[in-house]
Formats: sequence, C-alpha cells, structure tokens
Amino acid sequence: MSTATAPGTTAAPASPSSASSTSLAAPVPPVAPTPGRRPRLDWRIRFGVLALIWGFSFLFIKVGTEAFAPLYVTLGRMVFGTAVLAVVLVVKRERLPRGARTWAHLAVAAFFLNALPFSLFAYAELTISSTLAGICNATSPLWGMVLAVVAVSDDRPTRRRVAGLGLGFVGVLIVLGAWQGFSGQDPAGTVMALVASLSYAVGWLYVRRTLTGTGDSNLAMSGAQLTLGTAQLAVVAPLFAPEPDSFPLLPLLSVVALGALGTGLAFLLQYGLVAEVGPTTALMVTYFIPVIATAAGVALLGEHLSWNTPVGALIVLAGAALTQTRPRSKAPRAATETA
Repeated sequence: MSTATAPGTTAAPASPSSASSTSLAAPVPPVAPTPGRRPRLDWRIRFGVLALIWGFSFLFIKVGTEAFAPLYVTLGRMVFGTAVLAVVLVVKRERLPRGARTWAHLAVAAFFLNALPFSLFAYAELTISSTLAGICNATSPLWGMVLAVVAVSDDRPTRRRVAGLGLGFVGVLIVLGAWQGFSGQDPAGTVMALVASLSYAVGWLYVRRTLTGTGDSNLAMSGAQLTLGTAQLAVVAPLFAPEPDSFPLLPLLSVVALGALGTGLAFLLQYGLVAEVGPTTALMVTYFIPVIATAAGVALLGEHLSWNTPVGALIVLAGAALTQTRPRSKAPRAATETA
C-alpha cells in the first residue's frame, strides 16, 4: 500500500507497471544506487524487515477494523506515517515542495496512492480475510500492465509481459475459486481490494506523467503527499464514519504500527534499499508480501487456507514477475560478436 514518493530529477521515470509493484507501503523511489559509506545494518536484513512489515500490514488492518471504522483506521495510519516522515524531514533539515502546481499534483497522487487504496483495503477486510487482501495487493503490477497497454504508448508490452498479465489474472480466478462460483468469498470485499490495487497503478501513472523533474527530493515529496492524504481523510472520516468512542489497546497498537512502521519506517527502509542495491533488487520485496500476509493471517488470526489460495497466489506472483521483464539489449551481444 503505497505511501508516497515522486520521481526526482536525477533519474528517468519508471514505467507504471514496475513502479506499481511495490504497492503495499511505499513505491520505489526512482533514484540510482548511491556510492558511499554503507549502513551498519546489512541490506539483506533491512530487506527482510521491510518484507515482514509490509506483510503484517494486512493483519494490522484486520485487527484495527475490529474496533475502529475503516476510515479512522486509514486516518490513524496516515497520521502516524506522516509523523515519522516529518521527524526525518526535521532531522535532515529538508523543506517541503513550494510550487502550487506541485502541491496540486501531489494532492491527486495522495488520493490514488494513499487515501483511496488504504481506505478500500480497510473496508475490504471487514468481509474478506487479510490473506485474500494481501494476495489482491499483489495484482498491482498486473493492473500496471493493463494501463501500459491502454494508456502508455512509450511502454509497449512484449509477448512475455502480455502472457504474464494473462497468467496473473488466471491466478486471481484460482484464488477466488471461480469454478465453485466464488463460494466463500465476499464479492464486494474482493472487488474493493482489487480496485485498491488498481488505484496504485493509476496513481503511479499519474505521478509519472506529472511529477517527474520537480527538483524536490523523494523524502520531501513523500512528506508532502502524506500530509495531503492525511488532510483529505481528516475531512472525509468525520462525515462518513462514526467517531471512535473507545480505544482498545490491541486495535490501537495495530493502527499505530500500521502507520509508524508500515507507512513511515517502511518508506525509509525502501528508500535506503533502492539507494544501496538499486530498484530491481529492491522491487523483489513485492513477491514476499502475500506470502507473509498469508502466514500471518493463518497463524495469528486463524484464517482458513484452502489449497487454491497458495496455488493461485504463486501463479499471480509468477504472472506479476513476467510483467516486469524487459527485452534484453542487443548492444552487448553485438559487441561480443564484433570482438
């Protein structure tokens, strides 16, 4: 579930299909690996921590909605996530973007990358399992591929990527048990989770088209985007959801963890991974999220797991991986033949 980040000026914009694949908590900041002193904690450990945080986010949503209305779960998530980035911005002495046009585009990005999908996932988990929500989240690269076919002329899909798209949606049908008439799955909740994943792809397409080359850092853009998303929810939540009349400890801690860890800290971890090992390796975390979400839901929430769920999830991930492939450059081969 994407927190925020917009392309800076030092890198080419990512394609919507690849950009949307880190949809759970923070899109990959499109920056090149930066040489310099390495962090004390090995990147593999940080990679594992990030996968765990994002995988457990669906469990946090499920527990949070047991006591709070979905819109307030999302609002709390945004508040605590914004607070983490605000502290980092102050420590690093970075300023938020200044241009009115940039803020207007960030407001749209905040809606599609934060306010809408976060809320849809929260509403979806009122009627579907956290396991199913986590698997639906993995379809974001597939939606990105659909948008690449429909709306992005400079990102022409290859046959392999189109095959991945078809394979991925076959996996979705297997997860849902289509041959049984989708028995046991709530259609409304499932649709909301899938639309949430689509929203990430739409948001990243919008970011790519409007926020490339602003001159502001990824951290500053993300802080501004989360701030705007928080403001949007602060207006909407009181109008459409009952205010909490009590604050049970476990659901409250889940919302705090969802925001501070799954939205704030996760972005910082992902930003560091991209800077150190590059976006290709950092994007691999996407494929661990539904696995961890499934394990957490079954082990800690007692959710039922039939054979078609893990099988379909693996097919979805295989399809998503195929949609991220790019044709190999012929230049190295030509150079070899010349030599």
